[in-house]
Amino acid sequence: MNSNARTVLVVGGGIGGLSAAIALAQRGNRVTVVERQADLHSSVYGVGIIQPANALRALAAIGCAQACLDVGYPARGWGRMLDVDGAFVRDMPGTALSDAAFPPMNGVTRPQLHAILTARALEVGVEVRYSTSFASLAPDEAGVEVALTDGTTARWDVVVGADGVRSKVRAHVLGTELEPRYIGQSAYRVNVPREPEIDRIVLQEGPEGMAGLVPIGPELAYLFYNARMERPPRDDGAALLADLRAHLAPFGGLVGRIRDRHLDEASDIVLRPEESLIADAPWHRGRVVLLGDAVHAITPHLGQGAAQAIEDGVVLADALAHHGDVEGAFAEYTARRYERCRLIVETSLSIGEWEMGRLPGFDNVGATNHVLEVMAQPL
Repeated sequence: MNSNARTVLVVGGGIGGLSAAIALAQRGNRVTVVERQADLHSSVYGVGIIQPANALRALAAIGCAQACLDVGYPARGWGRMLDVDGAFVRDMPGTALSDAAFPPMNGVTRPQLHAILTARALEVGVEVRYSTSFASLAPDEAGVEVALTDGTTARWDVVVGADGVRSKVRAHVLGTELEPRYIGQSAYRVNVPREPEIDRIVLQEGPEGMAGLVPIGPELAYLFYNARMERPPRDDGAALLADLRAHLAPFGGLVGRIRDRHLDEASDIVLRPEESLIADAPWHRGRVVLLGDAVHAITPHLGQGAAQAIEDGVVLADALAHHGDVEGAFAEYTARRYERCRLIVETSLSIGEWEMGRLPGFDNVGATNHVLEVMAQPL
């Protein structure tokens, strides 16, 4: 029994919000999630997702790791580097965790992960309200009075802002109009059949950008290409196929084969800008606290964005369980999370700069291995 059990409102039903809700409910808190999208499926964007070993450890803490491994692709190694023609350059084996036995990487589709998290949240008693967000927050010393967009008003002991990179809760905590920065690079992603060689992350460095393939199921992978460009419009448009094929034209080997065999008019290509943000501590004000992309938006170069959001939720729940006062809990949470997240944000940015030719001599593989070693350390 948790003597510090509280009522908690989580704003945002994405990966970070659901993970935090599960972790908090497992500790005996009464948790409500509000999600502005209409249902489980409409709140999912993108194609596949990388789950490094540290993400799997955090998912195990909320009872979701095995379900992800069952539907995904547990890889025996982290990655492999090839040149633009497809010739082998080097392996990137990853780093084993000291406190758990997980593969270096698991790949899943985003809809599968979201379904797993939602099912687990409902199983542990989380209330999820779709088509709902907050209209106003009125915190005081004892709690937060929240007016919701469905016309109701209620009080919670704690409010968690897990509403993403465009967070509306963020202004209530940081008191500024902090916004993420577009780094000058955007990522194409598209699901493709998994060829046998795609048994881990496969990277091919091209003359103007990085291409890669990630297994996300026994028969499924996704192709990505990080391209230097002006910020793309939100409406992807019909030109994506031609643009992506043009970007991939110099590639031979595996990427070239995938391009020629599997990219056609039926391909559902996603193009998203790569944005970065790290908010200064503290990540809370009074009884309102932030997590995930709301305070550390991470570019995709290390596959750690979702991992860090899941870890946030696990650590936040742990800190709240061990503190009678929320101020002490939130201070511990930020202290345990800040430097870890800052390393990920800054290293991901450096990899992006290197890919765009603005950081010559940067050791991409060495930087990745360093991050994986730090992430292997206990939370």
